[in-house]
Amino acid sequence: MRLTLDLQFFAGEKTEKATPKKRLDSRKKGQVLKSQDVTSAIVMLAVFLFLYFASGFMKDRFFVFFTHSFTEYFSKDVLDIHSTMEMYRTMVAEMAFILLPIMVIAVIAGIAGNLFQFGLLFTTEPLKFDLKKIDPIKGLKRIFSVRALVELMKSLLKISFIGSVTTIILVMNIEKVLGLAFKTPHDTLVIVGQLVAIMGIIASLVLLCISILDYFYQKYDYEKNLRMSKQDIKDEYKNTEGDPIIKSRIKQRQREMAMRRMMQEVPQADVVITNPTHFAIALKYDDEKMDAPIVLAKGADFVAQKIKLIAKEHDIVMVENRPLARALYDDVEIGDRIPDQFFKTVAEILAYVYRIQKKI
Repeated sequence: MRLTLDLQFFAGEKTEKATPKKRLDSRKKGQVLKSQDVTSAIVMLAVFLFLYFASGFMKDRFFVFFTHSFTEYFSKDVLDIHSTMEMYRTMVAEMAFILLPIMVIAVIAGIAGNLFQFGLLFTTEPLKFDLKKIDPIKGLKRIFSVRALVELMKSLLKISFIGSVTTIILVMNIEKVLGLAFKTPHDTLVIVGQLVAIMGIIASLVLLCISILDYFYQKYDYEKNLRMSKQDIKDEYKNTEGDPIIKSRIKQRQREMAMRRMMQEVPQADVVITNPTHFAIALKYDDEKMDAPIVLAKGADFVAQKIKLIAKEHDIVMVENRPLARALYDDVEIGDRIPDQFFKTVAEILAYVYRIQKKI
């Protein structure tokens, strides 16, 4: 009893790698190998690189925007509804012209980050309502789990490294920062923009390095969650391929039906070539419909004896020819015409059979 329980326990332990079907089913449910930090790092890096190289363009557009706003609208003494809505539409269009490229770069980078990790996937499965997601017990388990601890450590690493990097950059440029009080608004904006862009690029690279470590952890956790027990693999095989016992019964039934059909054809044969005990091949030839004799039935041992018994009951001539019987059994399938190399031998046997039938 104890041994049986131990075997059942080990059979239910998830120690086996996931099968291709399990992986495909998980992918359809939206469960894929993905590190959110990888996508975030790629998006941040792309955005800050764009800001660094496009800062001149954005600076000019910002100055045009503020100049136009203060000179055209804020200087007016009276604003009615029409002029207010016109001002609002113009300002929104100007800001969209400035910020839209950043949003487009962020969207493209986000899509690229996801495609890089798990390819193209569209599924609505994660959007379905599931009561298990709001189970308070499972929620507490997630809070006090190893994964939550890893996420905490990862957050502390990101804060520590990114904070250290930005501090180092500020210290390295402390003279520029302290000198901002004596700069013009134009020069201040340029210096601040450069420092922000540099800090963003360096922080993105640091986050990218951390995200690579997170990707390997996510891969380990993903593979661990996909693991299957030996019983799971057996059940999957039964569901996809069918129960082996049932399949063997179906094959046996098919063999029995094929055997019955074959035996029903034996009475139509012109001759049965025998070994004499091990093989039996029933041949039929109709010179008006066939260009060569065909094999109606063949068998070895017990099946051969059954063919010979039916042939005897229907007065079919049996001819012993061991080499021919073995060769036809090995080379010709049921319903096929005999190969050319056997024509002469089979023709002599059929001529012999026809002579016997005429005498009878």
